[in-house]
Amino acid sequence: MARIGVEESLTDVKEALMAMGHEVIELKSEADTAHCDCCVISGLDKDVMGMADTSIAGPVINASGQNAEEIAQMVNEKLS
Repeated sequence: MARIGVEESLTDVKEALMAMGHEVIELKSEADTAHCDCCVISGLDKDVMGMADTSIAGPVINASGQNAEEIAQMVNEKLS
């Protein structure tokens, strides 16, 4: 399966993705995104000015307002 980067605070999302067979990498710094197929962020650290540099070529999913199952489904849709 895919390698998914997940922010530290999203424990339920990590568990849901691992149960689906994905390799989950905990995102602690920008360097952790280097070999991820997709990243899931909490949305709490979103850039206030609306400008941000991305360090991943794959999709980034904002988990704000979603439960773990919805996020796991979104990840699978983005990667298929």
